[in-house]
Amino acid sequence: MAGTFWLAAALLAIFVVGSEVEAGGISIYWGQNGNEGTLAETCATANYEYVNIAFLPTFGNGQTPMINLAGHCDPYTNGCTGLTSDIQSCQAKGIKVMLSIGGGAGGYYLTSTQDAMEVATYLWNNFLGGNSSSRPLGPAVLDGIDFDIEGGTNQHWDDLARFLSAYTNQSRKVYLSAAPQCPFPDAWVGNALNTGLFDYVWIQFYNNPPCQYSSSGTGNITNLEDSWNQWISTVPAKKIFLGLPAAPIAAGSGFIPVADLISQVLPAIKGSNKYGGVMLWSKYYDDQTGYSKAINSYV
Repeated sequence: MAGTFWLAAALLAIFVVGSEVEAGGISIYWGQNGNEGTLAETCATANYEYVNIAFLPTFGNGQTPMINLAGHCDPYTNGCTGLTSDIQSCQAKGIKVMLSIGGGAGGYYLTSTQDAMEVATYLWNNFLGGNSSSRPLGPAVLDGIDFDIEGGTNQHWDDLARFLSAYTNQSRKVYLSAAPQCPFPDAWVGNALNTGLFDYVWIQFYNNPPCQYSSSGTGNITNLEDSWNQWISTVPAKKIFLGLPAAPIAAGSGFIPVADLISQVLPAIKGSNKYGGVMLWSKYYDDQTGYSKAINSYV
């Protein structure tokens, strides 16, 4: 019996350690509200493993690319270059910092493979490991690019992913992430995701009633779970995240109360080996509710 006890204890220890290794993280979007605190303060909360700087909403089709960080800084006067120290402080904590391109509003689309190559070159030289005399966020080297494509066309995002990925070398990897809508396949970046080049995919399970959580009755996770299973079984990404609004007013629909997320939703999706954690929109709304702090130990 003693041997059985020690064997069970050893197996439990392995399970616990394994669970910790596979534990998920929280990804947050920062940059679209000047009242959400600084980037350094965001990372200092210790609530997030990934921060998406939002957004670069103007690029492609020969346009001069331009970031928009709402009330945080003015890119037209090079006022965002001071973010370098914040970015580096985040990275020193092991947090990956991505530049999110696209967004729900903005003028962006790619007209050709050549256009995609030129945008990739711009992103590399101005935000990643390349060189430019006009880096909008200063000399800090971001960890990668997030595709939050919600408009324009669905053409050439796969080309952009390939060109960006090609900049990965032995000294530094260029991470790629995307924020598709939960209806499968995503209308904008479905083809790009099929390249298998994306490290993180945070799926927007909100503003999409057919595949989001419904709180009616005792709670209905069937649609969300079915959609989740389709994504993890079809999309060749390394880690897939459950994207949620951090407050009821952060989206038109799809907010999941903390208790429901912990008791119903997370247990239904965490068994996947592709499970990466939870993405939240956005830091401003998370500040209002404390959502990330409430769920952090369960993710």
